[in-house]
Amino acid sequence: MSGDSAASAPGRSGGRPGRPVGRGTAASRWRHLFDGDLLQGGVQGSPVVRLVMRWVRRPLLPVMRLWRRNIQLKVVVTTLLMSLGVVLLLGFVVIGQVRNGLLDAKVKASQSQATGGFAVAKQQAEQAGSVTDEEGPAPDGRPSQSVIQWMSDLVASLSSGGQGAFDVVTLPSGGDSGSGRGPRASGGVNPAASVPAALRERIDTSTGAAQSYTRIVFAEKDKESQPALVIGKQVNDPNGDPYQLYYLFPLTQEEKSLSLVKGTLATAGLFVVVLLGAIAWLVVRQVVTPVRMAAGIAERLSAGRLQERMKVTGEDDIARLGEAFNKMAQNLQLKISQLEDLSRMQRRFVSDVSHELRTPLTTVRMAADVIHEAREDFDPVTARSAELLADQLDRFESLLADLLEISRFDAGAAALEAEPIDLREVVRRVVSGAEPLAERKGTAVKIVGDQQPVVAEADARRVERVLRNLVVNAVEHGEGKDVVVKLAAAGGAVAVAVRDYGVGLKPGEATRVFSRFWR
Repeated sequence: MSGDSAASAPGRSGGRPGRPVGRGTAASRWRHLFDGDLLQGGVQGSPVVRLVMRWVRRPLLPVMRLWRRNIQLKVVVTTLLMSLGVVLLLGFVVIGQVRNGLLDAKVKASQSQATGGFAVAKQQAEQAGSVTDEEGPAPDGRPSQSVIQWMSDLVASLSSGGQGAFDVVTLPSGGDSGSGRGPRASGGVNPAASVPAALRERIDTSTGAAQSYTRIVFAEKDKESQPALVIGKQVNDPNGDPYQLYYLFPLTQEEKSLSLVKGTLATAGLFVVVLLGAIAWLVVRQVVTPVRMAAGIAERLSAGRLQERMKVTGEDDIARLGEAFNKMAQNLQLKISQLEDLSRMQRRFVSDVSHELRTPLTTVRMAADVIHEAREDFDPVTARSAELLADQLDRFESLLADLLEISRFDAGAAALEAEPIDLREVVRRVVSGAEPLAERKGTAVKIVGDQQPVVAEADARRVERVLRNLVVNAVEHGEGKDVVVKLAAAGGAVAVAVRDYGVGLKPGEATRVFSRFWR
C-alpha cells in the first residue's frame, strides 16, 4: 500500500470562532436576527447601532425559538392570519356594498326632492314676476325690496317641508355679491363654507343640476359639521336675474348606519377569527400530541429504555401510527436483545479460546526456548528454523494478547492508560523491530523530525501497536523503496506520518482498506 498513513494525538483545542456577520442586505440581517446569529462574532457599525440591534434581538430570540420548535403554534398562527385576511376581505366587500346601497338610495331620494324644489322655485319666480315688473328695480340698480323679501321667503318656504331632512341655500351667480342676492341659508348653515367652490363653478357654466359631496358647516362655532350631499342648479329670480339654489341633504343617518354595520362586522369577524383559531388549536392538538408522545418515547428508546410504548386508542391514522411505532420498538428491542446475546457469546468464545490456547502455548514456548538456546549446536538450516520458530511464537503471543484485549474491549473492561510519552522513543522501537523485515525486502526505513521532543499524553502500548502495523504494512508493500516516518508537533497536537512509495491502491480499493481480512 502506498501513500501517507498518519496517527495523531490532539492537544488542547481552542474555542470555536464565531461566525462573523457583515453588512449584508436587509433580508440577510433579519435572517441573522431571527436565527440568533446577529451580533455574534462582531458586527460592523457604530456602538449605537450594535446596542440597538442587541436590544431588538434580545426579546425576539425566545419568540423565534418557540416559533421554530412548535408546529402547533405555526399552524394556529397561520390559520389566524389567513382567517383574518379572509374576514378583512369580506368585510371590505360587504361594507362597500352597503355604502353604495345607502348612498344610491339617498342620492335618488335627494335628486327627486331637489328637482321638485327647483320646479317650485321657478314657478314662484314666474308668479312674482308680474308684481316685480310693476314696482320696477331700485334707482341704484339693486333688486327691489320685494325681490329681496321673495328670496328670503323662498328659502323659508322650501326648507319648511324638510323638517331637518335637508337645508336650502341660495348664492349669487358668478361674481354677483349684491345684497339682494346675497347668501341665504336655512337651519343656521354657513352658505359659503358649505358649498364647494368647484361645484359653484360648474353651476355657473351649466344650465342643468349638479351634485357633489361636502360637509355642512354651521354658523355656530360649537356645532360640529356634518357630511352631506349637495345638489344645486342655477335658476332666475322674479326679475329674470340668475342665482344659485342648493339643497343640502345630511348624511348623518347613513353614516351611523354604516358605522353600525362596520362595528357589527368587526365584532363578528373577530369572533370568527378567534373561533377558527381555537378550532385549529384543538384539531392540531389531536395530531401533534401523538407525534410529541412518539418523539418522547423515541428519545427514551434511544436512551436504552426499550420497554417504552405508545398508548394506542381508536382505529384512525394516528392509531395506525402508534401501532406501527410500537411494532418497530418491539422489533428493535428483540434485535438488540439478540445482538446482545450474540455479543456475549462472542466475548465468551474469544475469552475461552484465548484461555485454552494459553496452556499449549506455554508448553510450546518452553520447548522452543530450549531449542533456541541450543541453536548454535545445530547445522545452519536447523539453527535458522529455531530462530524462525522463536520469532513466530513471539508473534503468536502478541496476537493472543491482542485477542485478549479485544475481548476486554468488548466486555467494557479495557481502560486507556494515558501518560506523557515521547513519541520518538516509540517510533524508534517500531523501526528497530521492523528492521529484519526491511532488510529482507531491501527497504530502508528513515525517521524525519526526531531532533526535537514530540511529547503527547497517550497510551504507549496501543500507539506502538498502531505504528507497528503502519510501518510493517509500508515495508511489505513498498516494493523495496524507502519508507519515511515523519514526526511533527505544533499547536498543542502531535502527528506521526508513515509514507511509502509502492504501487498504491487501485481505483475503488480505498473504501475496502478497513474491511476485515482484505489485503
